Amino acid sequence: MEKTFIDIIHNMEQYTNLEKNIDHYTTRNYRLDRMETLLAFFNNPEKKYKTIHVAGSKGKGSTSKFIAAGLKALGYKVGIYASPHLLDYRERFTLCGDFFEDNILIEVGNNILDKLNNFKFIDDWGESFPTTFELFTLYGYMLFAHSKCDYAVIETGLGGRLDATNTLIPELSVICPIELEHTNILGDTIEKIAIEKSKIIKKDIPVVTATLKSEAKAVMLNEANNNNSPIKFLEDEVISISSHTTRDFEDTSIIWKDKKNTFLKLKLKGSVMARNVALAILALKALNLYNENLNEAFNNATLQGRFQLLQANPDLYIDAAHTKISIEALVDSINEIENKDKCTVIFGSLIDKDHKSIAPILLNNFKNIILSKPGSFKKSDMNSLFNLFIALNKNSNIELILNGEDALKKAFSITPKDGCILVCGSFYLASEIALAYNKIIK
Repeated sequence: MEKTFIDIIHNMEQYTNLEKNIDHYTTRNYRLDRMETLLAFFNNPEKKYKTIHVAGSKGKGSTSKFIAAGLKALGYKVGIYASPHLLDYRERFTLCGDFFEDNILIEVGNNILDKLNNFKFIDDWGESFPTTFELFTLYGYMLFAHSKCDYAVIETGLGGRLDATNTLIPELSVICPIELEHTNILGDTIEKIAIEKSKIIKKDIPVVTATLKSEAKAVMLNEANNNNSPIKFLEDEVISISSHTTRDFEDTSIIWKDKKNTFLKLKLKGSVMARNVALAILALKALNLYNENLNEAFNNATLQGRFQLLQANPDLYIDAAHTKISIEALVDSINEIENKDKCTVIFGSLIDKDHKSIAPILLNNFKNIILSKPGSFKKSDMNSLFNLFIALNKNSNIELILNGEDALKKAFSITPKDGCILVCGSFYLASEIALAYNKIIK
């Protein structure tokens, strides 16, 4: 019997932790039949409420939060299952962003661990045990059932086809933007990655998608047609989406094909948020749940690690952007409110990201760049990353400072009070710097 939530998490982490593995798929570990058996053993908690399933390379977290905020404003009790977390494992399973009470986390967690002693899964390879992510997924589902949620918004962890969450039969499937990521596992082209993510589309279940590249759009259309699933593409539903980043909010305008306009002032800043909230609205429209009274809920939605301002003078932002398009959008938004000549970037990224596309964006915009290791949870190769930046560099000052606290102290020392520090490249780096900041200011 575990006494604390952290004890329960540590127990679950003793199982195979695929979040640490970014090298390859193995059918021994990445599979759905074991998760299906596990859910059945626990009386299928995921069937006790309605679900919305969200996949994509970027934008899952904020899109899920916008959807959940809209559902909550309608009076529904809504769970969100997300990954990874920034500072606290409780971020992964929330009631629309609010943490579960510790006594509930401990009660449900212990129920799982106690009953797990009698769970067996045997196949041609012999007996195998649930992975950490499978247990976390079950944990979220059990918490939502225990709390009698009406809806749960469920993010995929990796890909879609073999993700543990792909045992759901949701009310709606949502596909966020697709980019090159996890190429060692999901494939080295947009089409291959799109195929993996398209497999969350279920027979006769409606689908909405973000604006996608043509090869990804073709994959989604084919999968939807094969499953008789009604599909709506965001670009076919809007005339325009525009936004302007201010210090206080993202000033957003969405003009729909039916000539109706949506004007928002989002607390979640950054130009990508305009597209993500538009996708969330399209999702709620697909469920016949949207009305304009929900706009205030979208305006007030917040999420850690997304263009998050930790302090002013100098302004310190952390953001989880780690793909070419998301980095481009982040830089554009920063340049709207900050003087880039007075900005210092702290960047660190995992080994499987598209560094060759990201590095020129940062080098072309910022003079001071510090490369720092995004924790040790997943693999990174900071020496190779540093060599890449040096090889492409023309005018920037580049330093490699592996320790996050040291990197942040250096950034403070070289950034003027009226400048800014921008941290980006990975959830894990954002977490490292946020923890370092909390330590420094204490």
